Amino acid sequence: MMFIPNLLSAESGSERVVKARIIVVEDEPDLREAVAEYLGASGYDVVTAGNAVAARALFEAQPFHLAILDIAMPGEDGLSLGRWLRSKTQIGIIYATAAGTALDRIVGLELGADDYIVKPYELREVLARVRSVLRRVPQPAEPQAAKAEAGNRRFMKFGGFQADFDGRLVTAANGAVIEMAKSEFDVLEVFLTRANRLLTRAAISEAIGFVEDPESSRAVDIRIMRLRKKIEADPANPKFLRTVRGEGYIFSLPSGDAS
Repeated sequence: MMFIPNLLSAESGSERVVKARIIVVEDEPDLREAVAEYLGASGYDVVTAGNAVAARALFEAQPFHLAILDIAMPGEDGLSLGRWLRSKTQIGIIYATAAGTALDRIVGLELGADDYIVKPYELREVLARVRSVLRRVPQPAEPQAAKAEAGNRRFMKFGGFQADFDGRLVTAANGAVIEMAKSEFDVLEVFLTRANRLLTRAAISEAIGFVEDPESSRAVDIRIMRLRKKIEADPANPKFLRTVRGEGYIFSLPSGDAS
């Protein structure tokens, strides 16, 4: 099936096409324009910025579905910009990093990035990763649509928490919203919908649409580590998200909690 680079939004019982909006933040003008032109030709609405200051102004002025951030920019770097962005929104984030900077990639994932791409890269690879992340980006509902869908939302309780799959948020027993990056919620949803089943890293990676080979990357482990810190009383001795050594992970959920 061919992927269509637009998002569908319900409106008055019909579907309305919403073109995915992407911002490319890159200090190299030729590369920035090449990426923007290629993605634009693929059907996306693309905006560019040459530094973090310009990008912040654009973020404040309009919403985006995905951001491609160069890590090594003069002035404020991409990691700092991504940290600020993640504190404000759940849009997809892809970091662009120079070859050999594994630490940057790990830090980026820990800050809530959805993927990363290593320079120099092929434009086709950028497009593949953009498509993968956008498949998982929640499309904000229009106010009227949100009211119509309120009674059909999918919820699931585990322990003292409740996950809202459609709203893509988790609340604690006291009603407080647990701050969670989109990539973390992606992993949680995979486990909740496959509770009490052993999942390999490869299976988790495939389920969340992660492009990188899970056996050569700590990406899945990093997401799980962050998730444990937010839902486990003792992350070192997890109650829900348990490691099966040499095999993968299993989300332990008593049958009475699956509601």
